[in-house]
Amino acid sequence: MIYPDTQKIDQIDDYHGTSVADPYRCLEDPDSEATKSWVKAQNEITFAYLEKIPARDKIKQRLTKLWDYEKYGIPFKEGDNYFYFKNDGLQNQSVLYTLKSLNDEPKVLLDPNKLSEDGTVALSGWDVSDHGKLLAYGISTSGSDWQQWQVRDVETGEDLPDQIKWIKFSGVSWTKDHQGFFYSRYDEPQEQTKLADINYFHKLYYHRLGTPQSEDILIYHRPDQKEWGFYGEVTEDGQYLIISIWLGTDSRNLVFYKDLTNESAEVVELIHQFEANYSFINNDESIFYFRTNLDAPRGRLIAIDINKPEQKLWQEIIPESTATLKQVRMLNNQFVADYLKDAHSQIKIFATDGTLIKDVELPGLGAVGGFGGKRDATETFYSFTSFTTPGTIYHYDMVTGKSEIFKQPSVDFHPEDYETKQVFYESKDGTSIPMFITHKKGIALDGNNPTYLYAYGGFRISLTPNFNVSMLVWMDMGGVYAMPNLRGGGEYGEEWHQAGMKEKKQNVFDDFIAAAEWLIDHNYTKPGKLAIAGGSNGGLLVGACMTQRPDLFGAALPAVGVLDMLRFHKFTIGWAWTTEYGSPDSPEDFPILYAYSPLHNLKSGTSYPATLITTADHDDRVVPAHSFKFAAALQAVQAGDAPTLIRIETKAGHGAGKPTTKIIEEAADKWAFLVKVLDMGV
Repeated sequence: MIYPDTQKIDQIDDYHGTSVADPYRCLEDPDSEATKSWVKAQNEITFAYLEKIPARDKIKQRLTKLWDYEKYGIPFKEGDNYFYFKNDGLQNQSVLYTLKSLNDEPKVLLDPNKLSEDGTVALSGWDVSDHGKLLAYGISTSGSDWQQWQVRDVETGEDLPDQIKWIKFSGVSWTKDHQGFFYSRYDEPQEQTKLADINYFHKLYYHRLGTPQSEDILIYHRPDQKEWGFYGEVTEDGQYLIISIWLGTDSRNLVFYKDLTNESAEVVELIHQFEANYSFINNDESIFYFRTNLDAPRGRLIAIDINKPEQKLWQEIIPESTATLKQVRMLNNQFVADYLKDAHSQIKIFATDGTLIKDVELPGLGAVGGFGGKRDATETFYSFTSFTTPGTIYHYDMVTGKSEIFKQPSVDFHPEDYETKQVFYESKDGTSIPMFITHKKGIALDGNNPTYLYAYGGFRISLTPNFNVSMLVWMDMGGVYAMPNLRGGGEYGEEWHQAGMKEKKQNVFDDFIAAAEWLIDHNYTKPGKLAIAGGSNGGLLVGACMTQRPDLFGAALPAVGVLDMLRFHKFTIGWAWTTEYGSPDSPEDFPILYAYSPLHNLKSGTSYPATLITTADHDDRVVPAHSFKFAAALQAVQAGDAPTLIRIETKAGHGAGKPTTKIIEEAADKWAFLVKVLDMGV
């Protein structure tokens, strides 16, 4: 293939005595005419290649047909109103409905599809006031992390004049009197560079309804700590504002609070050292409950009396167990604990003194979400999903323990035709790693099955069983879907996370490579039939593994990946990832990052697997320069005949809020590419 010419410059940077060339630095400017021309030329080549694949249209038709089913969100209740999201099937964005009784006809409260013709304006956050009469909601455009918030009257469906801008990495939290809410924002950026400029100096504000944003009250900020971020949450009793302070993506945080019943009250520093993670659950007046991993890598529940805050006086309510405690809710004046056991969900209910009351019987081996509500609520809702079970919503009675299906989707497939199993394999250092494998029943273990190996491995993110229409299409075509739970994730608590970060990041790549080798050794597939995929940090995973073991894979699909490990910290929120990766500015961290940085480990004369890089022009989380530079460098060194393509989506971002039409189109292109390069004969 003949690829577009890419402008090269003689850019040499000195990293602690090591000279590193960066010939494609120009591609970091997304608005230059040269970059725009390069993007246009790359897309022309990519789509010309994809359009010639005969199976592409058939795949898209099958995806569209399967995608066309009703999808429900988990209902929640505020005041006298219930709320839930629903997508009729192929709507670009899900619609928010409200109703007084579960038997009533729901009415539309907010339809994001009406905010733009192409579905690229998405609902990015929401919070309903305690009396259920006001909805604060945030919208983002073209997938950007920047949000604009407004307020809607639930009864009339009309928007109030309030408009809050430049919110990022923050929700809102209403005060008990319904007169306003807390939120966090950055200063207004420059319009031309707002998608690339670095984000520092988060600030926590209070907005009173009916007043302009310019009059919002600054509650807390730290000019001496440019990297600190703030999340303000009002306690259910309305008495306190809990301020969680985050430092990048570090799992450790601080906790401050402010007494809202006293106008002159100062912010009090309750947890003032970055030593562990603390998630506020609820409070009984001065007794604050937290889920923490302090002295408990897999999590426990503790109580702190803010009148006696000394650590030696903290009380343990639910001790650490062998399962990982993800989160705790308070319902029916009981604690509902959400655990992960080997990457699948378990729900347990405890009394306020920590006594186990019962286990919630779940429909099967899968993932659960929900169990939200007020602390005195006797009803709640949860969702259950697995690789072959579409997200089903259950109504749960906290008193009787009875689950009843509230909404069950109907998808045009037969789940009994598929099977899922969980295996455990050894990584390079002997660590046991779990992996889910799903495929149609009856496949032959002859080493010839096209296999899609997907993982993440970082930032404490846990991968759990999840229903995915796109994967059904892949398996219908004879594909195997494998999902290992690599170190760096949160499946087994903080120790599992730390075993895959900073100087131990290579463990993650070793885990992924070992998964590929296990699938080959057990005759599921062979290198020429094996594709690896991942997004964001998972894109880094794919980039690192394809450069370390190009012989092991037939195809690689890095999506919105972090691929330049020497400059990731210089754009938007990239600096925040140094707590996970380390910093190239550090003499100790630089050689570690340089050793696996995908961009810097491409070698001339190497036959790399067929590669389809995907990114988006409005990605202000992982800026597209990562993918641009990696694509240019890979095209320059590729020695074999395997195609090296980059697909650059327009009016889209890191992934959140992407409209259904774009999701289906990208999935169709991805599967068509694999059908071609893995020689699937579809």
